[in-house]
Amino acid sequence: MDEHRIETERLTLRPPQPQDAAEVQRLAGDFRIADVTGSIPHPYPPELAQQWIERCAQDWASGVAAHFIITESDSGRLVGSMALKDIRRGEAEVGYWIGVPYWSRGYASEACSALVDFAFRQLRLRRLHASHLARNPQSGRVLFKAGFRHLGLGHSECGCQGKVEPVELYERVSGE
Repeated sequence: MDEHRIETERLTLRPPQPQDAAEVQRLAGDFRIADVTGSIPHPYPPELAQQWIERCAQDWASGVAAHFIITESDSGRLVGSMALKDIRRGEAEVGYWIGVPYWSRGYASEACSALVDFAFRQLRLRRLHASHLARNPQSGRVLFKAGFRHLGLGHSECGCQGKVEPVELYERVSGE
């Protein structure tokens, strides 16, 4: 798994490791993360981070997902996570979260652009898709900066709250 590292100007994206669990739980456990993502629960139990890391390794091994921990290159601090999920037939879904202390620093945009490059060049995927809660326009700016095209509005059940919410849908095709 160590060969799956992505370096950017300020960030390193690498596979999750067991020693990341406490910081993943601390950052992802913030209600503001659960509130703007459809899949992170609140409260976020401590054992969930370790289970997620174990599942990430299984997903890497089976080729169904490529999960990354995002760290600051200089400090090594964990700032969030980004993934290519549900990889099949040359396509994948992009998902991510950035810890609240690291919001508004451009980290998500920088990491997402690098992930897109990895998806098309290394994994040879043809199409990426992503969505975000309509009430989280910052996430749309991240996708737009990474070259995604807005497709329109849809609806999705949010796992953490169990309610249906409007979501904005995006795609990026290789070569665009």
